[in-house]
Amino acid sequence: MIVIVAPGQGSQKPGFLAPWLELPGVPERLGALGEAAGIDLVEHGTVSDADTIRDTLVAQPLIVAAGILALDALGDRARLAGGVAGHSVGEITAAVAAGVLSAEDAMALVGERARAMADAAAATPTGMAAVLGADEAVLEARLAELGLEPANYNGGGQIVVAGAVDALAALAEAPPERARVIPLQTAGAFHTGYMAPAVERFRAAAAATATSDPTTTLWTNRDGSVVASGADFLELIVGQVSSPVRWDRCMAAFQDAGVTGIVELAPAGALIGLAKRGLRGVPSVGITTPDDLDAAVALLESGAAA
Repeated sequence: MIVIVAPGQGSQKPGFLAPWLELPGVPERLGALGEAAGIDLVEHGTVSDADTIRDTLVAQPLIVAAGILALDALGDRARLAGGVAGHSVGEITAAVAAGVLSAEDAMALVGERARAMADAAAATPTGMAAVLGADEAVLEARLAELGLEPANYNGGGQIVVAGAVDALAALAEAPPERARVIPLQTAGAFHTGYMAPAVERFRAAAAATATSDPTTTLWTNRDGSVVASGADFLELIVGQVSSPVRWDRCMAAFQDAGVTGIVELAPAGALIGLAKRGLRGVPSVGITTPDDLDAAVALLESGAAA
């Protein structure tokens, strides 16, 4: 069984959409997706610099749009996957792959998510850091001492934590035994209680969004379980804004389902890296440019033929 996964914020790079614009119809498609989200995706995906596209307002719609372009290019062959999942904002991309959201509704939803989370982040100076190699229980106790929160349980010994800037500095100065703390260039403490102001605002946008029930297995970041309906997806995606991403449990669910390969949608790289540690030996293909599509299709067809 091949699983399609969609990355989250931080996977974007300057100019990463330029190769996609060489495909027929993509400039018009990207223009329409940008209009739905309320930003110029063509400009930000081709000429904007790293600082500009790091902004939550820009990064989230860019990432979802890139995944949609990859899904468009895969066409019916994406249906060969046995299931889909997305990391953080990538859950919105995954919902498109699973038939829960239309591409246009997904872009409108991610545009509102980005605005709500950016405003919440601006209210208090906060940040995030990746902690590598820590004992989970020991780290969680240390976080409680410092008033920090776990934001992403990424598996493979990586947990992203978030909170006040001074508390993150204290963690870096005195990390748990054998752990490394790596500050991340993010605009706020996403997936924590600091995002509470964004939740109700995003809930209103979600309530106005049309959904269908998943046409394939769709795993949730909440706990790695399977999403039962379109309505359940909306409730989960709203709660996800202020609760930890459990990518470790998603990967455990893939393993339990018998995963034999992973295809990561554009902008690929991060989730394949996590899979190499959390799902050792499972073949993977990352779609970064259209040149990667043939390899992705070959892996999807291998799963269908098995």
